[in-house]
Amino acid sequence: MKAIMVMFDSLNRHMLPPYGCDDVIAPNFKRLAERSVTFDNCYAGSLPCMPARREIHTGRYNFLHRSWGPLEPYDDSMPGILKANGIYTHLTTDHWHYWEEGGGNYVNKYNSYEFVRGQEGDPWKGRVEWEVPEHLGGRKDFCGRQEYINRYYMQDEANQSIAQNFSNGLDFIRDNHGADNWYLQLENYDPHEPYFTPESYKEPYKDGYQGVMFDWPGYHEVVETPEQVEHCINEYRALVTMCDTYLGKVLDMMDEYDLWKDTMLIVNTDHGFMLSQHNWWGKMMMPYYNELAHTPLFIWDPRTGVCGERRQALVQTIDLAPTLLEYFGLPIPADMEGRPLRETIESDKKIRDYALFGQHGIHVNITDGRYVYMRCPMPDKEQELFNYVVEPTSYPGAITVEELKTAVLHEGFSFTKGCPMLRIKGGYGIRTLGFPPRSLMEYGTLLYDTETDPGQEHPLEDKATEERMIRNMVRMMKENDAPDEQYIRLGLEQWV
Repeated sequence: MKAIMVMFDSLNRHMLPPYGCDDVIAPNFKRLAERSVTFDNCYAGSLPCMPARREIHTGRYNFLHRSWGPLEPYDDSMPGILKANGIYTHLTTDHWHYWEEGGGNYVNKYNSYEFVRGQEGDPWKGRVEWEVPEHLGGRKDFCGRQEYINRYYMQDEANQSIAQNFSNGLDFIRDNHGADNWYLQLENYDPHEPYFTPESYKEPYKDGYQGVMFDWPGYHEVVETPEQVEHCINEYRALVTMCDTYLGKVLDMMDEYDLWKDTMLIVNTDHGFMLSQHNWWGKMMMPYYNELAHTPLFIWDPRTGVCGERRQALVQTIDLAPTLLEYFGLPIPADMEGRPLRETIESDKKIRDYALFGQHGIHVNITDGRYVYMRCPMPDKEQELFNYVVEPTSYPGAITVEELKTAVLHEGFSFTKGCPMLRIKGGYGIRTLGFPPRSLMEYGTLLYDTETDPGQEHPLEDKATEERMIRNMVRMMKENDAPDEQYIRLGLEQWV
């Protein structure tokens, strides 16, 4: 048995033809949908980048206990378990956060790995003097400057990191297609911002824009003109088309070597991206609307032979690890909260009634696939938050000396396998990466019916539904062994 995961970053499902988008040229995503099962009700769990990747390894939620961080020593790592049981695992990625503080311990779980340089602010090429071009959006720090230095060295498509990363993945398939028992994780930073593509991909989306360069939206409310907004969205569309082109190369190789008969294919993302919806760009600075949390997912399982069909069951990122372990015939660790998807692929079997999702330090969210409930912290409790860690690193940069001075020893949780932990004060601005308390309080608690209000434009006042969602939120938090202060900061003590 073999398995391939093609993972994209910040892929908005609303920009894909299999999910109803007619504005993006993506024939290979259409082709993928014809050769796999398309999930209509997939949600992220923990956001953003590294919390989602920790879930792909561990099959359990990250966001209730800590912010962005490394794999912990007690974590069950899906690639590590495969490796320990004779399944060869290989990662090729251009996701530069793996090599920053807060991204540690992941790549070493694989038998082998490759890293392609140059995405966004990856500190790759060194130029002491460099003039940043005039542009809208983008970052103004070292990351922003580094992006434009990196671009200078990637002017040809063949030199862009997505091209080189897929080339690495295709080489692995070509070299190993005749072997058995391997897992390839072909993980791509695109279409994460900035939306840097060759002109050939921009051509179908020419909009007559004559302004300064705008292919890198910031994380803020929309302040640009309608023409500028549409142009930046077109830059995203062009990058999705580029992603589609390289996805097609994997599908071609699946055809060439007839890998469909014995190779699972998963195509997924960590989360979406706000492209001016709700008057926002980006992520983390606003509630986790469906443009961010409701994600695309496609799976081909050669054991079932099911393709060209859609599934309505509620599934999540945490289900990917147990799905792969079950596929390779390995037991699923008790601490994994996700469920294998074989029977859901086969017959749309329900595996859960509710799903939690969120980011450390902001709203805690729950959905039943129709209603989405976003629970806001209480006004005087929003900074009552702690990170529970063994590895004292986070992002951006290491946990500071001042933060470590707040640490006390904590006995640990049901899933930490007897490991004591550091309990470190973690309020806003201390590795939560979320929006500031003022903005959080302005939004408050929100309830949406996505069946009657798919754009989540009209919050509901429905006491019975809210109470049902609260009861199940508390139940799932208990199942996740959430720390006591999470109930206090959310004003849920009476429901515990």
